Amino acid sequence: MKTIKIIIEKSNDGFFWAYAENVEGLTGGGETVQDAKQDILDGIETMKSFDKKPKILDGDYELVYKFDTQSLLKYYKGILSNPALEKITGINQKLIHQYSTGLKKPRPAQRKKIENGIHEFAKELLAIEL
Repeated sequence: MKTIKIIIEKSNDGFFWAYAENVEGLTGGGETVQDAKQDILDGIETMKSFDKKPKILDGDYELVYKFDTQSLLKYYKGILSNPALEKITGINQKLIHQYSTGLKKPRPAQRKKIENGIHEFAKELLAIEL
């Protein structure tokens, strides 16, 4: 299956912007991440109607979203608190706060710890039955 990688970033004006890393001209934006994602989906539907649409849109494909660390932490702030993030990543709360506010930028190893911690937490949630 083909993959369309969507980069989501929060700009200084407070809006979230999204663009496809591997589909030229596919962009979106909005006040929330969900708005930006919907704008991308609308853009894909529009591109599908073009006579010369990108070949990646033929057949099956999946969307993969890539966030910058600050945008990810801000977006999930109401769901994953700094104490929770400390528990699942091993990174102290003060540093997580600095990453989420943009005071500091995480090194690649720290970004990977955050990503891996969130993925492992998600796997645990998927294994729950009630």
